[in-house]
Amino acid sequence: MRIDKYLWAIRVFKTRADAVDACRGSRVKIDGQCVKPSREVHQGDTIVVRKGAVYYEYLVLQPIDRRQPAKDVPLFVSDVTPAEELDKLKLPSETVVIYRKKGTGRPTKKERRQLDDIMDING
Repeated sequence: MRIDKYLWAIRVFKTRADAVDACRGSRVKIDGQCVKPSREVHQGDTIVVRKGAVYYEYLVLQPIDRRQPAKDVPLFVSDVTPAEELDKLKLPSETVVIYRKKGTGRPTKKERRQLDDIMDING
């Protein structure tokens, strides 16, 4: 079973082309080594996939060749992603976002200082 097909079959990627791009972009590793899309997957392999800032880890329970329904995926793969990695998903919601009305232009020097003060309080 090819790694690109396997990642698509267990619904890590929406399309097989996305899985191929991830493999070619060195975002997929098996047992610590970057892999090509044609790399074979075997039972017991540990797959690490980087999506954004998060490194997801999967343990292969059984190789499959067809895309599976979401409810059947746990039969073929075990998600062993550490909790610290999953916590990275929550970080962007805690960042400060300041909105300005459209058409108001760039902030003045006074407004810029106020923005800097707000960022220092939260940072």
